[in-house]
Amino acid sequence: MRVLVTGWPSFVNGEATAGDVLAMEAVRQALSDAGVPCDLAWSPVFRPGGMSLAEADPHRYTHLVFACGPVMGEPVRQLHQRYAHCRRVAVGVSVIDPHDPAVLGFDEVLARDGGGLEPRLDLAAEVPVPDVPVVGVVLAPGQPEYGSRRRHEQVEEELTGWLNARDCARVPIDTRLDPYGWRNAGTAAQVEALIRRLDLVVTTRLHGLVLALKNGIPALAVDPVEGGAKVEAQARAWGWPAVVTARSGKPVLNPAELERQWEWCLAGRAAAAAWDLRPDTKPLLTDDLLDLLDLREDQAG
Repeated sequence: MRVLVTGWPSFVNGEATAGDVLAMEAVRQALSDAGVPCDLAWSPVFRPGGMSLAEADPHRYTHLVFACGPVMGEPVRQLHQRYAHCRRVAVGVSVIDPHDPAVLGFDEVLARDGGGLEPRLDLAAEVPVPDVPVVGVVLAPGQPEYGSRRRHEQVEEELTGWLNARDCARVPIDTRLDPYGWRNAGTAAQVEALIRRLDLVVTTRLHGLVLALKNGIPALAVDPVEGGAKVEAQARAWGWPAVVTARSGKPVLNPAELERQWEWCLAGRAAAAAWDLRPDTKPLLTDDLLDLLDLREDQAG
């Protein structure tokens, strides 16, 4: 007995959602625990290093399992043709039309919903996953005021490429407020509410750094201006060490320095340091303003 586990993430033009992938992993784990050898087939677009359906020789398998998603469409029907000699089982699927040839091609269908049966728990609920940090990403626009020192495009390309290789949940945050659309926050309080729930902020914007530290959240600040400008200056104002500055040449960012600051920011002492740097420990510009305007209470009379 050898099982090929498939799903919509197996098809070149399919869709790989987190739930689909977890469903396939749930089937693999259950079969492995039962001592049954199995392989998973992945779209080469989604997982280039995995085994594709084209590489999954039908004669190697006694069974084919299709996990999750709706049972419909030509890709599923083609599975029945290619693996015709296998016992074919669909599990954790939605049955929309019980008479669809894609459904009828299976020897057994263990549906999560549809087909006139009571709904069952989705397969994705069965798979434990490791915790990963939640990282807000706040990127600055071009800022033409910095002229020839601007490195924004290069910094964004290198930084986002570097971030994409980190095992974390990335949350794009735009500090520009939009009271009319749902994608952006409409108030500053909404932005800060989001930031307070993060483990780390990676930012090329001054206010990404400020709002993170204000709320006791570590920030990996990247100044996109060669030699440093307002982001680096604000880090100095806070006494915050996790700042990387764009440099001349290519690459404009030092990956080793990014890695070092990333590790420090995700360590417990970085969160403690960020908490200690909240504004109530710093001299404030509004105090200077009141002094300038002779409006301090201690100067009244």
